Amino acid sequence: MSKVLVVEDSPPQREMISSLLKNSGLNVTSASDGVEALEQIQQDCPDIVVLDIVMPRMNGYELCRRLKDNPKTKELPVVMCSTKGEEFDRYWGLRQGANAYIAKPFQPQELVGTVRKLLRNSN
Repeated sequence: MSKVLVVEDSPPQREMISSLLKNSGLNVTSASDGVEALEQIQQDCPDIVVLDIVMPRMNGYELCRRLKDNPKTKELPVVMCSTKGEEFDRYWGLRQGANAYIAKPFQPQELVGTVRKLLRNSN
């Protein structure tokens, strides 16, 4: 079963995204910010990361850059999922190395479908 790490500082958003992914048959863990996410990834690397952009301590752009700059995690698929829905935000997220960018609010199938597609492509 594929492991997804959901990185989101808002508990209701984190729970909603985690539930959606769990209900689609994925194994889900979560972190509340980029610093916590990096610690978890070093201990037990997931198969994909779904992350918010606006978070305390380390934002999603910085976390994505760090993952993509590290030889051990540079192939790890990253989905940015944020309320920052402008075209520039999407462009900047992809420039940081994200494999996909989903603007909130999103349709559940958009998130699940994107995660599943990236998991298939990374195997």
